[in-house]
Amino acid sequence: MDVIFVTPDSSAKAYQGLAKTYSAIEPPTWSLLLAESCRVKGFSVGILDCDAERLTLEQSVARITAARPRLILIVLYGQNPNSGTTSMIGGVALADAIKLAGLGAPVAFVGSHASALPLEVLAHPAIDIVLLNEGVYALHNLLRSDLNHDLATVRGIGHKHTDGGKPILNASERIVPQSHMDVDLPGYAWDLLPYREKPLDLYRAHFWHAGFNHANRTPFAAIYTSLGCQFACDFCMINIVNRTDNGDEIDASNSRGMRFWSPDWVAREMRKLADMGVRTLRISDEMFFLNRKYYAPVLQRCISEDYGFNMWTYARVDTVRPDVLGTFKKAGVNWLALGVEAGNQLVRQEVSKGSFKELNIRDVCTTVRDADINIISNFIFGFPDDTLDTMQETLDLALELNTEMANFYPCQALPGSPMYNIAKRNHWELPTSYEGYAFLSYESEPLRTKHCTAAEVLRFRDQAWQRYFTNPPYLDLVERRFGAEERANVVAMAQIPLKRRLLGD
Repeated sequence: MDVIFVTPDSSAKAYQGLAKTYSAIEPPTWSLLLAESCRVKGFSVGILDCDAERLTLEQSVARITAARPRLILIVLYGQNPNSGTTSMIGGVALADAIKLAGLGAPVAFVGSHASALPLEVLAHPAIDIVLLNEGVYALHNLLRSDLNHDLATVRGIGHKHTDGGKPILNASERIVPQSHMDVDLPGYAWDLLPYREKPLDLYRAHFWHAGFNHANRTPFAAIYTSLGCQFACDFCMINIVNRTDNGDEIDASNSRGMRFWSPDWVAREMRKLADMGVRTLRISDEMFFLNRKYYAPVLQRCISEDYGFNMWTYARVDTVRPDVLGTFKKAGVNWLALGVEAGNQLVRQEVSKGSFKELNIRDVCTTVRDADINIISNFIFGFPDDTLDTMQETLDLALELNTEMANFYPCQALPGSPMYNIAKRNHWELPTSYEGYAFLSYESEPLRTKHCTAAEVLRFRDQAWQRYFTNPPYLDLVERRFGAEERANVVAMAQIPLKRRLLGD
């Protein structure tokens, strides 16, 4: 085998008690895309998803050994903005175990954290190579090399000198251009994924996506119809995988932009999933509800092909178009995730570079609900200008909106985001471990604000979450919308405690 794409398991430390039952298990999107991209070039590939199979380190090493790959590529992408960093928890542990077992194949890392901090990743003794940006062309280049003596000539990678010298970054490589999206990222290697009885049954949707019914969570899949985002919010790092500049202090805002697959490409992948029995599907695009030129044909194909999907996707609150919500619903989009972020307009404008238009979020939510579409509202506590009072404004807004689902995040200066560089320049305290960047981990360590400590932010976030999910009006909404059993499931979820080092647990 030329290359095995490995997804490490970081779930226990990242999600604590929620990992066993409640957290989603998503297909390894970029392993699937990279594997198919390499396979059509004639390389032999395999996928090992240690997360989905819940493999121990020993089991993972044994499976890698049996595959006899020329290259071991640990893929550290995820659908949450912090996933590339938190996946380093399991990634580094697995790399160490591979080296300890004496496997001769080089270990490479690819993903958002590796793209944000490539030299820091290479500083780990067990990591030999990093692929810069999304890594598509860098990986092709690497597999055409001898993986040893000619590494210095491979564009798009960082590596270590064979004589033990300092890690170096080679000349950068381009990302896949719009003109070649269908050609050089030709699809997903779904057939390489593990399963128990039928395809994709090891993967499970978010609890709320299945209407808080565990029985409807599998089989589950997630796909992109586009990559990237045209905005540059301080707290976001998703565009860091687009970087083609290896210079210092480059962050996600320096490489914003979107690329799209064709509607035919999307329809082909959706048909594959429908034929495999998938009914619960996530459209992972950061900005699906943005450009009608691209999303309208995708939705029309969903309607004409009648896949039968229950789908969700993201929408900015200032891009929701009431005149097309009926088409979204008819296509099978039953949930929209809205980035409300903060209840205080000035706080929100500051971190979004002023890109949010003045609007009434309450009216947007009413419009979405009138189309019979559920809402996941996303809130962040602890922006740099936040005070306890402004965070209370955010919680008050969340309780008032009372959407079918709400995500409450503590603000993190995620590697690759503009806020990370701001924090470094201002000497703000940052987490000292990968676990510290995990929103739900024991070690979670949010960014302090100008007015609140990190502990105050985390305590407020956790108390806000409990307040929301035990709030009688919210539980009544769940029962009306989904049923009494589903309400009981939410009550059970809210009883799982999170322990926090910062809070003295």
